[in-house]
Amino acid sequence: MEQNIYKPIQCEVIDVFEESPTIKTIRLKPLEPFSFLAGQFISFTVPGIGEAPFTPSSSPFEKNYMEVTVMKTGKVTAAIHQIKKADIVGIRGPYGKPYPMEKFADKNILLVGGGVGLAPLRALFYALIETLDNYKSIVFCLGARSPVDFIFKKEVFETWLSESWLSSYKKISFRITADKKDETWKYNEGVVTKILDNLPFVPENAVVCGPPVMMKFTTLKLLDVGYKPEEIYLSMERKMYCAIGQCRHCLLGDKFVCKDGPVFTYEEIKNQPKIWA
Repeated sequence: MEQNIYKPIQCEVIDVFEESPTIKTIRLKPLEPFSFLAGQFISFTVPGIGEAPFTPSSSPFEKNYMEVTVMKTGKVTAAIHQIKKADIVGIRGPYGKPYPMEKFADKNILLVGGGVGLAPLRALFYALIETLDNYKSIVFCLGARSPVDFIFKKEVFETWLSESWLSSYKKISFRITADKKDETWKYNEGVVTKILDNLPFVPENAVVCGPPVMMKFTTLKLLDVGYKPEEIYLSMERKMYCAIGQCRHCLLGDKFVCKDGPVFTYEEIKNQPKIWA
């Protein structure tokens, strides 16, 4: 029997985490079997309100739940921010191309995320950890506008940056920055491109996700330090809407972000108009 691509799978909300003043993570338990690969996305449905596309932020290897991290920017995202534990919502998917993990094998991997763009990279990061023996090393660069805007604070600062965690994952290192620091901040101050100098390896593969202006200048910086356009992977999910190539909202030239992406190399889209718009 052919699957109805318009019918959402019901999910129970089993927890809600406030990440920042404008961002929440919703933990969902699908009521039917569901799985995804890092880089793929789902369409999140709030009954009676509407739906919007998001890349899950939890590990693809986690089978008990899925997390979606959402910034409040409009009607649907505002409704998502109002949902509570035990509410029933829906998801469609998964859609799109995942990250090409096979191309990362035996390579050094650079992850660069800013703001809510850390959410898709969190899912990729967990997938890389599960298969860590396949890679030479991983450097994860994380940025935010301010310390209060940083998401996944507890996980990043209390777990990933702890001495015990780092000693268990010796191939992994972190670079942390905030555009503007406060009196509590003990890491780098400045935009994320400032922490991309003096990388500890020859450029091989980089993955970037964040606001358009951050992605633009990070891509230019990566080209400047030696990455090739085909080695820079970009998540273009912000342009999506219907998820199935019908509304044409996500067109990048002749490419549908929802069907041909949302993961693209810079080489694939560099000549398309308004890729950073």
